[in-house]
Amino acid sequence: MATQQRRERERAQRETLIVNAAREMAEADGWPAVTVRRLAERIEYSQPVLYSHFAGRGAIVDAVALLGIGELAASLEAARVGAAPGEELEAVAQAYLDFAAEHPAVFEAAFTLAEGLPFGPDAPDELKAGFAPLFAVFAPLAGDHDPEAVTEAGWAAIHGLAVLARDGRLRPRHQRERLAVLLEKFTST
Repeated sequence: MATQQRRERERAQRETLIVNAAREMAEADGWPAVTVRRLAERIEYSQPVLYSHFAGRGAIVDAVALLGIGELAASLEAARVGAAPGEELEAVAQAYLDFAAEHPAVFEAAFTLAEGLPFGPDAPDELKAGFAPLFAVFAPLAGDHDPEAVTEAGWAAIHGLAVLARDGRLRPRHQRERLAVLLEKFTST
């Protein structure tokens, strides 16, 4: 029994090592630099060892994405809970924008590169946890509309700001103003 537990623990540690190394490589040099060969060299394991944990590069990207979405969910929830009454929406939106700016490779993995992460009812718990703080701040604004649709529209708007800012498509000095305009549109009655 102890041997089996040790093997399981070592396997989990190798998976964590692989995911963390992929994330670090992507944050430093972008996702094109993350190949199974380079990753194996970086962590000093053979490529077959990596393939014994993940089906391929896409599965590694998905693992980084899932981990990152879990971190994003925690950040959004902390912002929501820590905000002053009436300022939860702004706090969550700002936390989303901050996470996207601070973790561009994770953000890209989660929302552009991930291949095996279903959204919607079959989504992993981390994805549902990421949606929950958004739902908590947008659903009360739904009025006669479907609360999930309003949440999705709000998420899409914030996400669009994050992606356009990340790609250098928006003027940096107007970030606060853009967010204020967006929030005003959602909160005005």
